[in-house]
Amino acid sequence: MDALSRRTLLAAGAATAATVAAGCARPGTTANTTGAAPLPNTGLSSVSPGTPNTPAKPPTTLIGDGSTSDTGPQPGQPQPVPLELGEKPPQFVVFSWDGAGELDDKLFSRFRRLARDHDASMTFFLSGIYTLPESKKELYHPPQHRVGASDIGYLSDQHIHDTLTQISSAWLDGHEIGTHFNGHFCGATGGGKWSPEDWDSEIEQAVSFVMNWKSNTGFTDLPALPFDYRKELIGGRAPCLEGQRGLLPTAAARGWKYDTSGPGGLQVWPQKVQGGALWDMPLQSIPFPGHTFQVLSMDYNIMFNQSGDNTKGDSSMHAAWQKQATESYLAGFERAYTTNRAPMYIGNHFEGWNGGIYMNAVEEVLKTIAEKPEVRLVSFRQLVQWLEVQEPAVLRKLQSLSVGEAPAGNWSSFLGAAH
Repeated sequence: MDALSRRTLLAAGAATAATVAAGCARPGTTANTTGAAPLPNTGLSSVSPGTPNTPAKPPTTLIGDGSTSDTGPQPGQPQPVPLELGEKPPQFVVFSWDGAGELDDKLFSRFRRLARDHDASMTFFLSGIYTLPESKKELYHPPQHRVGASDIGYLSDQHIHDTLTQISSAWLDGHEIGTHFNGHFCGATGGGKWSPEDWDSEIEQAVSFVMNWKSNTGFTDLPALPFDYRKELIGGRAPCLEGQRGLLPTAAARGWKYDTSGPGGLQVWPQKVQGGALWDMPLQSIPFPGHTFQVLSMDYNIMFNQSGDNTKGDSSMHAAWQKQATESYLAGFERAYTTNRAPMYIGNHFEGWNGGIYMNAVEEVLKTIAEKPEVRLVSFRQLVQWLEVQEPAVLRKLQSLSVGEAPAGNWSSFLGAAH
């Protein structure tokens, strides 16, 4: 699995089962695997570094074996503010990446640069074993599997080194570091069969691998990660979008804020689940040009509907498939942007499937929508922070809008009465 990112959204018919079950890279594949000031009038604001009375940066405090550290508040984070009376909400878009490993194709680096160029934040869902050398795989005890087992490949030592470098830089850029857990188990023996206790073990191990990479790798030429992962981690995406039944109770008990493991949702404003503990932010059904059914808002699912499990499909179709993928994302964006303004969630992997066309499509989409008024390219963490400062009555009004439904009258009258 490949994955990339930086700061800042079900298939029907014959494609339904395949696209919902897929969700991520297929088992057995090996992963190939900064904050800027916000745009004006977008519902988020921030204080620029160097503003008078800015507190002095706290000293770095190493944690455990020195693999991680507490360096104070994350740089480049916008300050969430409530909507004013009758104000139109921003159009939030979250670009997120499953796995988040840096391989020879340097896709992590590529999308960090893209994010910096367009004032975007993203969420990187790091697979914990991407910080664990294969020579130490006996340290991984996956639920219901033999010790050291994994349905994704362990990274080489050099790729672990490169991934740690990218993760550190991404956080300093203002991106969120979430989790994609560890062994990417799906299907009959995957996360869908795991108990809350199994998920708690999987999470604890993912955290441990990240917080003890120095001991496990022996690397001495890299600084500590600039964050405490126990505090940074407030959400994740389960492999193959399976296992919420067991995962959500554990996530809530751990104090997480959101989950994006749902197998497909509508383009509507998010609701809280698990007794109000977690924001449910599933990948969404979006229009799929040329088809009567919709497709999940993730690169793998679009690919599956074009070339099936074949990641090296007919090269003569690559240009058409890239265009279709781009237009699919943009159609989903426009449907929300011009109507209910529901946040859009886009899932990706750092993968060169079908000649890298899905990476090209995501880049084109980001560049296109970043220039539009009132668009905010944010991380899931930043979106959650914005949601949680809004008036409950305002959120209820937003949540009342269905897919493609614009507010009656105008935004001023629709939300003006909600305060």
